[in-house]
Amino acid sequence: MTLLTVRNAADRLGVAYSTVKNWIYQGHLRTTRTEGGHHRVSEAEIQRFLSGDRRAVQDRSGARQPPTAAIVTLSARNQLRGPVEEVRRDGALRQIRLRIGNQTLTAVTTAEALGELKLQRGDNAIAIVKSTAVMITREIIVGAAPRKRRRSR
Repeated sequence: MTLLTVRNAADRLGVAYSTVKNWIYQGHLRTTRTEGGHHRVSEAEIQRFLSGDRRAVQDRSGARQPPTAAIVTLSARNQLRGPVEEVRRDGALRQIRLRIGNQTLTAVTTAEALGELKLQRGDNAIAIVKSTAVMITREIIVGAAPRKRRRSR
């Protein structure tokens, strides 16, 4: 059985280290402890968590926690998961920044939509990208000699 550190589990789940620690303390993510008292997360537990199997589990006080809701199916395939870094308010609009790996994704929504989501800094969210226009670019190193093109024969 493969055991991951909390930091490695956070990387696998695409969330912050502190989020995984909170899930552990709330009883949502089951762990085993090393002799030194450090949490380790099994690969099977990561798979259970990613599959959405969040049946009621016990928290540290022994109280049963209700299962969390999950998106069952969605046709959009471009789903990016990450913790909310910031929520900015500006009149009727809200700007939400998610941390996706080492990148930041920013979305703008209405105050009403954000109110329904009840998102706050540190919460986990899913950005769903559905677009008819996708732009692709590449980085060009300034000052580098241009690559020679092969001639067609």
